Amino acid sequence: MMSIKQFLKDWTLPVAIATGSIVYLLFYWVPLLDEAGNTLGPIIDTIFPMMVFCTLFSTFCRVDFYQMRPHRWQFGVLLTQLVLVALNVWLIFCVEANLWQKILWESVLTCIIGPAATAAPVVTAKIGGNINTMTAFVVLSSFASALMIPAVFPLLERGAGLNFWSAFLIILQKLAAVLVLPLLLGWFMQHYAKRLCQKIVSIPDLSFYLWAGQLSVTSGVTIRNIVHSDAGLPLILMIALLSLILCFALFLIGRSVGRHLGDEINSGQASFQKNTALSIWVAYTYLNPMASVGAGCYVLWQNIVNSVELWEYRKKHPNRSS
Repeated sequence: MMSIKQFLKDWTLPVAIATGSIVYLLFYWVPLLDEAGNTLGPIIDTIFPMMVFCTLFSTFCRVDFYQMRPHRWQFGVLLTQLVLVALNVWLIFCVEANLWQKILWESVLTCIIGPAATAAPVVTAKIGGNINTMTAFVVLSSFASALMIPAVFPLLERGAGLNFWSAFLIILQKLAAVLVLPLLLGWFMQHYAKRLCQKIVSIPDLSFYLWAGQLSVTSGVTIRNIVHSDAGLPLILMIALLSLILCFALFLIGRSVGRHLGDEINSGQASFQKNTALSIWVAYTYLNPMASVGAGCYVLWQNIVNSVELWEYRKKHPNRSS
């Protein structure tokens, strides 16, 4: 019989999702916890970027920076993303008079146009992928999304007052704080603090469990956004269904691109694992805020897919430790 410890180890991500969701709902439903929730809310908002930073820093201490060179599959995934964004924009124009349908397709767009998740190298390493090329793709993908978002969104919401260069710089600034800084610090540690770097690297699955803690907070925030959304239940269910279909579609498309361009595992993760925090922010800032529900649902689906991948990998490689 599986022990509780083994169960938690095997199903870390679903447990993290369930924990974050249940904790938020407890604070939401139990009036006695209102004061504690009001106190903890700003604290969590403050420490969350630090959690992301620590997750990436521990990951980048493992990266071989000399192996972060461009690969064909990276450009294949980016080209696929560009085609899907163009198709999605065309669909939004086709239903522009129908607000309900426009919100549905805008919610899909916020997921497609977002960059690869900053934590993507963590799970990629756990399922036998290449952490070095995935890290390079996250940087490349972030820059590509920073170009696409201010170029595309003014076409959809002309009243948003979106200036290309100001939006581009704001997005880069947000990404730099949680992506570029830990990347530079990881490089510095490898070259000038090697002993400390080795101690960090020697801690088993440190990046993965830090990411699980981050995911728990993200799940709670996602449930909060859905609960407080102005969208009605039918619209929320439709957005959730579309984001589920999109998650599987991007995963299968990425795997297909990777089979033809030489790296199926990395390409699949790069295509479907998205930086939903940034997607939620751009939806709130530049689109109809209800479109942010799509990215909120997407984060749950993508981590369920990640959990299944991890389970299958452990089943095939029971004695292998990432």
